[in-house]
Amino acid sequence: MTFPNAGTTRVACAQLTLRVGDQEGNRAAARAAIERAAAAGAEVVVLPELTNSGYVFRDKAEAASLAEPLDGEAVADWTALARRHRMIVVGGLCELDEDGLIRNSAVLVDPTGLRAVHRKAHLFGTEHEIFVPGAELPPVVDTAVGRIGLLVCYDQEFPEYVRTLALRDADLLCVPVNWPLFPRPRGERPSEVIRVQANAAINRMFVAACDRTGTERDVVWTGGSVIVDLDGFPAAGPATGTDDALLIADCALTSARDKRVGEHNDVLGDRRPELYRSVIRSTHPLKEEAR
Repeated sequence: MTFPNAGTTRVACAQLTLRVGDQEGNRAAARAAIERAAAAGAEVVVLPELTNSGYVFRDKAEAASLAEPLDGEAVADWTALARRHRMIVVGGLCELDEDGLIRNSAVLVDPTGLRAVHRKAHLFGTEHEIFVPGAELPPVVDTAVGRIGLLVCYDQEFPEYVRTLALRDADLLCVPVNWPLFPRPRGERPSEVIRVQANAAINRMFVAACDRTGTERDVVWTGGSVIVDLDGFPAAGPATGTDDALLIADCALTSARDKRVGEHNDVLGDRRPELYRSVIRSTHPLKEEAR
């Protein structure tokens, strides 16, 4: 499998208006957005968190009625489009897992099919009432364009968790998100966007965070989708307002493998794990690698 644009990869974030419970409408919106991204030459497209279902569930029963297995219609749609357009699709899924548990997941598909699933490990707000959290390190997938890592929304606000992706040589981090709109000082960008920029800069990897827009059951979404470069600067976005948006950025993904900053420093090589060890607590079997 090969892609055009040698040296750079065209990455897209498809910011969408979604509606809780409108499964066919949400699938149609995602299909149309992926088609638009493909027409713009995108090789990787990221969709929002919980694209198939919407977010503001009345209760766990409603979420369960909208959850889909990994071989359900949403993932089948994304896989068919990935094959047709020879691209990579990352999307947020309300997942019914093999044990009947409801998960807030991100999936990565390419022309060969489903490549990876990440189940959100850090649940936000009342998500604990709906979802069972993941308990694994996030995946890093070897793809035709480079190594892609997956997180979901609030996961990327935990620097230790994000760092595990950099330590496993992720070139691009794709993050489906649903960011509720919070007050902020006039002229300031959303703090969620600032955290995406910080994660990109301190790990020297590209980050594509795809938000949703509009209002759902009185929740207003930030609509702050952004694609950030190695230095922490937006390559596209952040999006603003209440409209759907397609952000496009050409990213030299393999440059993320060079962690040097200037002639004398390296953001991974300069770490002093022996100084941090006493305050890092983890029960994960890969904790030594994560440090």
